[in-house]
Amino acid sequence: MKLETQASNRNPTSLSAVDKYNVESAEILANSALHLPITQSAPIYEQLLSIFPTAAKYWRQYVEAQMVVNNDDATKQIFSRCLLNCLHVPLWRCYIRFIRKANDKKGVEGQEETRKAFDFMLSYVGADIASGPVWMEYIAFLKSLPAANTQEESQRMTAVRKAYQKAIVTPTHHIEQLWRDYENFENSVSRQLAKGLLSEYQPKYTSARAVYRELKKYVDEIDWNMLAIPPTDSCKMQWVAWKRLLAFEKGNPQRIDSASNKRIIFSYEQCLMYLYHYPDIWYDYATWHAKGGSMDAAVKVFQRALKALPDSEMLKYAYAELEESRGAIPSAKKLYESILGDAAQTTALAHIQFIRFLRRNEGVEAARKYFLDARKSPSCTYHVYVAYALMAFCLDKDPKVAHNVFEAGMKHFMHEPLYILEYADFLSCLNDDRNIRALFERALSSLPQEESIEIWKRFTQFERTYGDLATMLKVEQRRKEALSGTSEEGDSALETSLQDLISRYSFKDLWPCSSKDLDHLSRQEWLTKNIGKKVEKSALSDGSAATDKSSSAAAGISAASLKVLRPDTSQMVIYDPKQHQGTAVPSNTTASNLSNPVASVVGAVSNPLLNPSVSMLDSGSANTFDEVLKATPPALIAFLTSLPAVEGPTPNVDIVLSICLQNDLPTGQAKKSTNLPSQRTTGPAPSTSDLSGSSKSHPIPRRQLGKRKDLDRQEEEESTTVQSQPLPRDAFRIRQMQKARGGSASQTGSVSYGSALSGDLSGSTC
Repeated sequence: MKLETQASNRNPTSLSAVDKYNVESAEILANSALHLPITQSAPIYEQLLSIFPTAAKYWRQYVEAQMVVNNDDATKQIFSRCLLNCLHVPLWRCYIRFIRKANDKKGVEGQEETRKAFDFMLSYVGADIASGPVWMEYIAFLKSLPAANTQEESQRMTAVRKAYQKAIVTPTHHIEQLWRDYENFENSVSRQLAKGLLSEYQPKYTSARAVYRELKKYVDEIDWNMLAIPPTDSCKMQWVAWKRLLAFEKGNPQRIDSASNKRIIFSYEQCLMYLYHYPDIWYDYATWHAKGGSMDAAVKVFQRALKALPDSEMLKYAYAELEESRGAIPSAKKLYESILGDAAQTTALAHIQFIRFLRRNEGVEAARKYFLDARKSPSCTYHVYVAYALMAFCLDKDPKVAHNVFEAGMKHFMHEPLYILEYADFLSCLNDDRNIRALFERALSSLPQEESIEIWKRFTQFERTYGDLATMLKVEQRRKEALSGTSEEGDSALETSLQDLISRYSFKDLWPCSSKDLDHLSRQEWLTKNIGKKVEKSALSDGSAATDKSSSAAAGISAASLKVLRPDTSQMVIYDPKQHQGTAVPSNTTASNLSNPVASVVGAVSNPLLNPSVSMLDSGSANTFDEVLKATPPALIAFLTSLPAVEGPTPNVDIVLSICLQNDLPTGQAKKSTNLPSQRTTGPAPSTSDLSGSSKSHPIPRRQLGKRKDLDRQEEEESTTVQSQPLPRDAFRIRQMQKARGGSASQTGSVSYGSALSGDLSGSTC
């Protein structure tokens, strides 16, 4: 919820209950109140502060408006409402200003009241990193007090010294200035005494200054003008900043006295001014008190938390847990009853937690009575029956009562597959295989097909684990027949006998085959499944497909296969070049072209209509296409022109390898263009005609001629071995030839990279 900006612009004195946490609209209202008399601005402030009760700047603006008109009673009332919840130095300095003004003319009595007000303020905000001016103002006030005799003068000096000694061990922005003032003060009183006091407090001051420098890093990340709104993404960084600051304070190495925990308390209180609606901050604050043994303080924090977040069920359970842990059972019970009394929070979980609470603290009979009442509630679900039955079985050691509870639940939750499975697990604990089979049969006879999938899976798994072979095979066949026509049909149709066999003879993460076999089966299943989807998508105009649900065997195989991220195959369609706009079968596509894949691909490259990538470029993009060709290495262009035309995105690997071995590609140019990019522009840039199968040779730079001659000589020497033989079409023989060529290259001691593209095989590394 936020403040509604449009409503604020129309009427700046009203708030919208629909959008009340809008910060911009709150600022508009607060600024408008500055220009209104107090009688008109007071309702605006009250409304703002009812939404932002920890907004110190609004409290300060409100109280200053009352102070301007000298409305002392209203000012005191406002301070009593905000000071303890808003540990904000500017607001507290406003309070001191009001107190000093009210006691300015009351003499000694007024001075004493002012001193008490200073002590009161420093006990709450004296640990603030911005409290340096407050300490300076307090010290200046003490120095200004009159002293009628030597004793009063001594008391005044003692009070000033104590104030300085507290200030110089507090990490504030003005700590160095305070130390210098303290040195001057002690030296002005007694140089001999100052030497001992300064040497005593020098290490404490040094430690406090070091803490300040570290603390400042965390404080600088905090937005001190932020309003307390419910958690949003925009406030995430502030939450992180406060968490870091709290962690630093908890691990603060500065331990001056027994009141060192005051800094942690102060940090939590300041944090709650801005993260007022964050339940985790309230919980951390309360548990920190509880771990430190301050149970009463933890209770007070929880009470404040429930006032800030009355709908937080988490905090209520946490508060009840604290009360129960310290033996305050009646208080804890009231909290549970408050949850059950709230219609919005009365859920099955609330019933279950209260049953457990009663079982822990009041016994079995109290829990049973409440269960009998809870099952009549409209918010009672099958979870309540399962929880109470398992409690009776595990805690009360009474399987008969647990069985009766499950049977009673079957009257209401026969349509819940998860309840059936919980009941089956319970019967498994009793080793009651006969009733387990009867339960599955009862459930399958009443559940519709779509809701019986999980029951069939569990039934099949049960028979595979505990049944005989005939029963196992029978249930598997029944499952396939029963799930035909549902989303499970695709999986059951894909399951081969081998997959069924693996599912039957596997146990947890143990499989009767290798990981390669599992991976092969999972890939085969995936391909078959998605090909079916593609066919269905292309056949149906609306593109709808069945929901992908894998069987238990397939799921196990997929889980045991390689852990890879797979694409969203539901978005894939079968490749069809005719689907590209503007494509058509060229007139030069003849039978002779089709019989020669090399010739057809050359024609495809020269004719954009045959190449999907080229067909996307219209006539106006010819210049762009030429620029791409200029930047392409000649060896790559020659390789691309040699590739056959294929239907779909996946060519035949053996054909590609054969083309690589048979064609004479400019390997030397390819190598040089790879190693020396600057030489790419030495020769003329390739044009479109180069792609069409032109036999023009690309010029070779002079610096490469020597290397090229060596390569040609090496190729001639090796041509008498492997190249003289007819090139095979079998991929296995190709790899054997490559290995043999690798051996001959190792004998000559020279290796020519890049020849793998041309098929020269001169020391190619495969």
